[in-house]
Amino acid sequence: MTNGCNDQRVLIVDDSPINVEILETLLRDEYQVEVAASGDECLAKVRDFSPDLVLLDVMMPGLDGYETCRRIKSGPLGGFTQVILVSGKALTEDRLKGYQVGADDYVTKPFDHEEMLAKVSIHFRMRRTTVDLWSANAKMQKFNAELEHLVHDRTAELTAIRDVAVFALGKLAESRDPETGEHLERMRNYSRILAEQLGRAGPCTDQITRQFVDDIYRASPLHDIGKVGIPDAILLKPGRLTRSEFEIMKRHCEIGAASPEQAARQGQCGSFLPMAVDIARFHHERLDGSGYPHGLSGSDIPLAARIVALADVFDALTSVRVYKTASEPEAASRMIEEEEGEHFDPAVVAAFRAGYDDFLKFCAAREFAEADLVLVAASQEIRR
Repeated sequence: MTNGCNDQRVLIVDDSPINVEILETLLRDEYQVEVAASGDECLAKVRDFSPDLVLLDVMMPGLDGYETCRRIKSGPLGGFTQVILVSGKALTEDRLKGYQVGADDYVTKPFDHEEMLAKVSIHFRMRRTTVDLWSANAKMQKFNAELEHLVHDRTAELTAIRDVAVFALGKLAESRDPETGEHLERMRNYSRILAEQLGRAGPCTDQITRQFVDDIYRASPLHDIGKVGIPDAILLKPGRLTRSEFEIMKRHCEIGAASPEQAARQGQCGSFLPMAVDIARFHHERLDGSGYPHGLSGSDIPLAARIVALADVFDALTSVRVYKTASEPEAASRMIEEEEGEHFDPAVVAAFRAGYDDFLKFCAAREFAEADLVLVAASQEIRR
């Protein structure tokens, strides 16, 4: 082995000592040079010496130059190792065979020394270009990964801000009716449970995506946002509403749909706001067409509204309101099943049955919270 003045490495592979000496003398002042006398020795030195360029004789005992070249090019460093076949065989078919096994160039013996030096220099330039491209690609991939991470974090931040804003809007309506407690939190969880169950089995599986589940979890707290437009005398009335009062109460559906509908028209919003519009407007529709505000029936009622309709009624039945006491979950479940096919979509009722145990987890939390409210109310009454 002879050492040149830089770190560019050339491996000379030839079983003829004379040919090796010619090439080594030609290259040793410019490059680090290593030699091998056979294909097997060449492959071993490719691993140990890691040459940038291999000058490879074609006719050798054992592995010939073609097979040696194929193995170099198919190895882990093949894309970064330039291979020039050097042969006394000058036929076109010999050259083509060399290119077919991956050779980067083909030089016939005897060769012009200046031309050989020029070819070696060109191939080192080509190798540097390959390395630069690989490095640029690696940097680009790293940049893309960092950008993707940044976008993910920013998207998560914006989603969190949106969720807080949406929930705060829902709370604005809920604050008008303090006896509902954690109604919005239960509603969004009930709606998510139903949507997930519908995505597992039943006639709606093709409509339920991960995005649908996420959207209904975020949009369901806006179902009663329109109640901000209903007078307290009607909203908080402890007794049955009159016909005219009920007509006013019905308006909360259209009032609640108006704001997200307008926001959806002003920009790109994906599927979230349109779903919020459907839920606010149609969650009081009934499957048999006897609901309000438009008397829709069957599949004309958006699926998200059909889901929220059941979640809303279950929570209303199991919650204390100004006009009623809370029902036990089992009793509420029976009432819902009795309304299957009339008020509620049978597929949604089936999802309710499948997810009933998950519903009870949130009911249990609610019961403790409402028990505390009863104790507070009682102590206030005693002080009076």
